Amino acid sequence: MAETTTEKPATTASQDQTAETRPGWRESVESLLVTIILALFATCFVVQAFKIPSPSMEPTLLVGDHLLVNKFIFEGNGAWYDRFLPYRAIRHGDVIVFKFPFQDHPHYVKRVIGLPGDKVKIINSVVYVNGQALKEPYAVHDAAAYDPFAENFPPTNQDYLDAAVLPQWRQELPHYVDAAGEIVVPPGHYFVMGDNRDHSWDSRYWGFVPRDAIMGRPVVIYWSLKEPDETTDDVAPPPSSRNWMFSVIDTLLRLPVETRWDRMMREVH
Repeated sequence: MAETTTEKPATTASQDQTAETRPGWRESVESLLVTIILALFATCFVVQAFKIPSPSMEPTLLVGDHLLVNKFIFEGNGAWYDRFLPYRAIRHGDVIVFKFPFQDHPHYVKRVIGLPGDKVKIINSVVYVNGQALKEPYAVHDAAAYDPFAENFPPTNQDYLDAAVLPQWRQELPHYVDAAGEIVVPPGHYFVMGDNRDHSWDSRYWGFVPRDAIMGRPVVIYWSLKEPDETTDDVAPPPSSRNWMFSVIDTLLRLPVETRWDRMMREVH
């Protein structure tokens, strides 16, 4: 009996290419969407980039430092799954990024000095927490600056309060000072200060940081760029459209010189 075979019609090269190209494009789109979703997830829940705009944390953090902030480190909201996640409690000395309670909530970075329930006092520029003097190798003082709150706090002179603090804090601060002249940190709040003690706008001047305002802890400086001299009064006018390209090229050429290479990938402590 003769064997019969049925031949499949031959496909052209263009058909084969189309068949291979379509899944390839689909896979590329799927990979791109997954990458975007993971990036958004990481930005919202795990890590976020910030830039230091002021000298309040010098010398720990300099103006122009770019930080990666771990948003997945401090204890959660008490949900059942919190114990399975790598959370930890906020500690004395932690550098934190938080939303400022006032002025449309910009992001601030400071160091935690007082935890809920702590008693804080400054005597002759030495910070005491619960009666013990803090060892602060990170803190610096400017002998040329006059800041009464860096020397002694809480203030006993009402004139200092009227001149230096936010109006809301002026009314609230006396309610948190005990008989020993120490400020008592309320539950769910933190007392924070900048390392550059005479040039820092911190809890001494506007109050406590609520727990839900704390976003995370800076872990590494991934890039650091020298900033223009802030003491100069010269302000360059914005570039015209014709000079925009030259301005961009000039910026790119200056990056290797303006980058602080010794601060790249430095851990934040």
